[in-house]
Amino acid sequence: MNQHRAAFAQALPFPLSAAEGSVARLATPLAILLLAILFLILPALRAHAAMNIQEVKSQKGINAWLVEDHTVPIITIRFVFDGGTTQDPVGKEGLIHLMTALFDEGAGDLDSEAFQVKLDDAGAEMSFDAQRDGVHGSMRMLSDQQDAAFDLLRLAINRPRFDQEPVDRIRAQLLSGIIANERDPEAIAQRKWLRAIYGTHPYSRPDEGTKVSLAGITPADLGAFHKAIFARDGLHVAVVGDIDATRLSEKLDQLFGDLHEKQTLSPVADVAAKLGQQVEVNYELPQTSLQLAFPGVGRSEPDFFAALLMNDILGGSPFTSRLWEEVREKRGLAYGVGSYLTGYEHSHELLVTTATRSDRVVETLSIVHQVVKQMAQQGPTEAELEASKKHLIGAYAINNLDSSSSIASTLVELQLDNLGIDHIERRAALIDQVTLEEVKAAAKKLLSADPSIMVIGPPLAGKG
Repeated sequence: MNQHRAAFAQALPFPLSAAEGSVARLATPLAILLLAILFLILPALRAHAAMNIQEVKSQKGINAWLVEDHTVPIITIRFVFDGGTTQDPVGKEGLIHLMTALFDEGAGDLDSEAFQVKLDDAGAEMSFDAQRDGVHGSMRMLSDQQDAAFDLLRLAINRPRFDQEPVDRIRAQLLSGIIANERDPEAIAQRKWLRAIYGTHPYSRPDEGTKVSLAGITPADLGAFHKAIFARDGLHVAVVGDIDATRLSEKLDQLFGDLHEKQTLSPVADVAAKLGQQVEVNYELPQTSLQLAFPGVGRSEPDFFAALLMNDILGGSPFTSRLWEEVREKRGLAYGVGSYLTGYEHSHELLVTTATRSDRVVETLSIVHQVVKQMAQQGPTEAELEASKKHLIGAYAINNLDSSSSIASTLVELQLDNLGIDHIERRAALIDQVTLEEVKAAAKKLLSADPSIMVIGPPLAGKG
């Protein structure tokens, strides 16, 4: 699911490098229109509890999930190609990250400036993003400008130019971020943490690359990897908005029909996070950030929903979880504390994160350990489980279906997780049928391990 794939970034007690964000250019006319109609569109979208998700297959065999919504003149498309930054060659880390930053820097017969002028004229917003397990792309457009917008997206997907001047310019921007992060304790901690828990696995590598690896990437490298990843067998597509199935089928072939049939990907092994470590990044900061990693659970595993409910009770539910009550409410040790189920394609963890005054680190860690130990040994109460079921069922539409973009993102994530087109309809029943015994078993399974701990702040020596 979307919240689990994104949770690793959300769970870290520090922001990811700015270089890791998607590169998007917001067309001002569309942005103004979207803001103007925001208050009109949200109520309609929240009424999508029983929305009709259609499976559309084009003449060339491209599949997509579609939710028609003709209440506003906007179309949103989101798509993912399997692969992601795990496919970066050793020594050329950052290649795919650089590639995704260049799709609006010229395509087909249009150089960088011409492409961006036409994108503005079409009133469209286009973005690409390199993530660990996939290359994500999206576009939002006005439905009466869809022909021009889709044609620009077609060029970006099929015929990116990777001209030397924009390659060098974007590379320089990414290098500036890397150099800045060399002095950022939070970025330093992230790199050290990933190496500690993932070892030499591709997940331990910096998505943005290094100064050395970025310098060695050529336009030819970018073109070769575009061909390897942008192929039909690794494609997942979702569309929401003012377009019908017939029209979408035509557009799918226009966008993706001329791509190669098969991707060329390097195999990536599954990896379990290395637990039982303490990673310290020492800086004289007024607050110390803490992160604990426990075993997680895969989205396809039968005890996923039991683990999801357990985590919600432990620290996943803001303001009502056990960690919030013990750390924040009773003792005032932190402004916030939470736990998160994270999920990459090849690894899963449960993370607990908080930040506290540097003179109260040992106390805060002790309380977190006590809460986790009690959950592992005793599990939740029946009343906690029932409240959590209501929360997870009721909050789903608000968190995942409250805009055309979030609906499209959710539909793509359902495809990536192989959950079926009817999963949204079945989800509440799947949660409701989980028993207290199953949740207790999930708590014991995930929380009995000795976690890895990261501490960002003054040295702990002499603090007990």
